[in-house]
Amino acid sequence: MITVMLLDDHAVVRAGYRRWIDDQPDLKVVAEAATSAQACELLRQQPVDVAVVDLMLKDDSGLEAIRRLRSRSPGIRVLVFTMHSHEGYALQALRSGAMGYLTKDSSPDEMLHALREVAAGRRVFAAEVVQAWLADGQALPAGPLARLTPREFEVLRMATDGLSTAAIARALHLSEKTIHNTMSLVRQKLGAHSDFSLMRLVTEQGLFLT
Repeated sequence: MITVMLLDDHAVVRAGYRRWIDDQPDLKVVAEAATSAQACELLRQQPVDVAVVDLMLKDDSGLEAIRRLRSRSPGIRVLVFTMHSHEGYALQALRSGAMGYLTKDSSPDEMLHALREVAAGRRVFAAEVVQAWLADGQALPAGPLARLTPREFEVLRMATDGLSTAAIARALHLSEKTIHNTMSLVRQKLGAHSDFSLMRLVTEQGLFLT
């Protein structure tokens, strides 16, 4: 029996996942959480084989949530299930410790297959993500945004969403000074000399438009 935790801040979404999963004889949802803090606390009480994680959480970034879960339970396998199809997100999820990455356009059968593959230690990625990588002639994306670490990527995403430095610091449990320093490093890595040129680069990459 493969035990599963669902981490998504929408109860209706979790209920849909549970119906798909609990209909299977070899899969069972044993824990649900709306926040990464709740998920980590539940892991104290109930070890699980696979965590299905959304990247957009109210209390934390999804990438940070993956790291926190794996720190709490090193043996856990993480399957990201998200609305974001851009390969940049998939790369950063992989770097954060995820074993699989599906978009919410995936069918129930694809999700169930991915759960079994990830539980067995095999990587699974959405077809559109793989096609984007192959279109670039790369096994993994090699564009400018691939130079960023998961934390740098997440800070950039939040800044692009219009969050203030203080709000980003609260969400990532970091100091405002750390966020300022991270954004300076992001601009340096991407060769952006101003916030305007940084936003233009992000727009050209199409990163936060999907």
